Amino acid sequence: MWNQGRQGQHSHGVRWTPGCPQAFLKDLGVVSGGEELCANPQFIAGGATRTDICQGALGDCWLLAAIASLTLNEEILARVVPKDQSFQDKYAGIFHFQFWQYGEWVDVVVDDRLPTKNGELLFVHSAEGAEFWSALLEKAYAKLNGSYESLSGGTTTEGFEDFTGGIAEWYELQKPPPNLFKIIQKALQKGSLLGCSIDITSAAETEAVTSQKLVKGHAYSVTGAEQVNFRGTVQKLIRIRNPWGEVEWTGKWNDNCPNWSGVDPEVRERLTRRHEDGEFWMAFNDFLRHYSRLEICNLTPDTLASDRYKKWSLQKLDGNWRRGATAGGCRNYPNTFWTNPQYLIKLEEEDEDPDDPEGGCTFLIGLIQKHRRKQRKMGEDMHTIGFAIYEVPPEFSGQTNIHLSKNFFLTNKAREKSNTFINLREVLNRFKLPAGEYIIVPSTFEPDKNGDFCLRVFSEKNANSTVIDDEIEGNFDETEISEDDIEPSFKKLFGQLAGNDAEISAFELRSILNKILAKRQDIKSDGFSIETCKIMVDLLDNDGSGKLGLKEFHTLWTKIQKYQKIYREIDVDRSGTMNSYEMRRALETAGFKLNCQLHQVIVARFADEDLVIDFDNFVRCLIRLETLFKMFRKLDTEKSGTIELNLVNWLCFTVI
Repeated sequence: MWNQGRQGQHSHGVRWTPGCPQAFLKDLGVVSGGEELCANPQFIAGGATRTDICQGALGDCWLLAAIASLTLNEEILARVVPKDQSFQDKYAGIFHFQFWQYGEWVDVVVDDRLPTKNGELLFVHSAEGAEFWSALLEKAYAKLNGSYESLSGGTTTEGFEDFTGGIAEWYELQKPPPNLFKIIQKALQKGSLLGCSIDITSAAETEAVTSQKLVKGHAYSVTGAEQVNFRGTVQKLIRIRNPWGEVEWTGKWNDNCPNWSGVDPEVRERLTRRHEDGEFWMAFNDFLRHYSRLEICNLTPDTLASDRYKKWSLQKLDGNWRRGATAGGCRNYPNTFWTNPQYLIKLEEEDEDPDDPEGGCTFLIGLIQKHRRKQRKMGEDMHTIGFAIYEVPPEFSGQTNIHLSKNFFLTNKAREKSNTFINLREVLNRFKLPAGEYIIVPSTFEPDKNGDFCLRVFSEKNANSTVIDDEIEGNFDETEISEDDIEPSFKKLFGQLAGNDAEISAFELRSILNKILAKRQDIKSDGFSIETCKIMVDLLDNDGSGKLGLKEFHTLWTKIQKYQKIYREIDVDRSGTMNSYEMRRALETAGFKLNCQLHQVIVARFADEDLVIDFDNFVRCLIRLETLFKMFRKLDTEKSGTIELNLVNWLCFTVI
């Protein structure tokens, strides 16, 4: 859920100096009403707790809830907030924190100047006033995302992920999936972080205690899930921890409930042995009835140091959407949907779950759009994103070099898809499918939205994943013709066009082509530019004269006729122009198969701002591609697919 926060005003900062914090604060003029902001600042005092996290003027309660949950796990907290930092020992005026960002841990260093107003911290602060780790953590996270303002509005799961590197899912407990208890048990076995809470209907209900001692609007953690035999029936129990410690559930299966006398003494001893105050058991049905939401943060294998956990298998794939090339939008846009990036996932092993007669492979897919918070200051915000999953048909099994075409998606339904397209940083869903090969297609809802993304697949068993993309190929006619093969009528025409020197310059070529193009009603064009004509002459000039002779002009003329035919055939709406998505099909018709990266380059180089490619640029693109393929093949004498270039060769390639 999005939370729209308030925007506070920035005031002067506070910086503490070793040995004389009071004097320094007074010199800055941040003392209000004779009371100092802080006489003895501490980084962390008595351990990091939820009372260190009080919201200020910024609407980032989603982030603060994630920080509060972080305090429940010392090992994970220490990764985000490295130990041995203080305002006294080895103090240098800076502090550092670590955050997960799209597959890697990023170290963020900040100084200790913090926004204040009227002598008080403007944003996150400690209830006690002398502890500053949470305020500095918030500042580091704001730096990572571009500004404090960029933190306004978000989801707790976003914070979970940036603090753990995990993948976070959540469930509304009024409509739980039928296997939720099993999901919880497996999550606990994998060392996942589980949190639950009770919704509030008004601010007055915040931390209100119910008649059975449950606290509303308060973050609990889930620490256990067991099934016990109770008087001949199987009871599902769940163990909850209240970080406050002393306020515990008083309903069925609480610590003093007589129900425990009906459980096997050995089991009772194992489950009720007190580890810490604030933990309690309750019936799973009561849990679903009283709590509103469950959040599960599934951790990556590298986060879990202990071998006692059954770890997820993780696959991470990075990609991007680019306007006119790989930003095809959702299935509502069949003409462009197929151009989105495509990823293959191979599910080879089924879950080890004897209780499930159907079998299958459990996996989570998380699609994260990158860097969108940073781009808010440029007027950008979150895209609306989602994904679809398709079963690979037998004829494509085992292949990774075929980008599935428009026809495939018109004739095949999605096997699964994200629950919704939504403007959150991440879309996440859990699936269970038979072993096999599947294609994941991530997309924005509408086409032509630029963005970068990270696609993660968490699977119970090992799975392999890779990007699906066309293998680069250039299939075109390379046969040389002799002058004897050229028809007499063409020779006569050439003689009339070329004049006395029997060659055609770039300027003459432009005049010839534009006269012909002006007669064509089915191709809209402003004519060939002198730049295109020079390129065509340079690329086809075999004798170095800077002009085209008879054979060279015949070759060019044949190509242009072929290109005209392709241009008309691809232009199905008879607009007389070609858009960038039609260009991809036109290139394939001309014999070129290119990967997504090259299609992005071609759109950037040859399309106008409306993603239209006119005939002039279409011809120039095809001739350049054909010439580059020929040059590469000539230099690749070993047929190895790689060549070595000296500086002269490199410059020749880049100049054309």
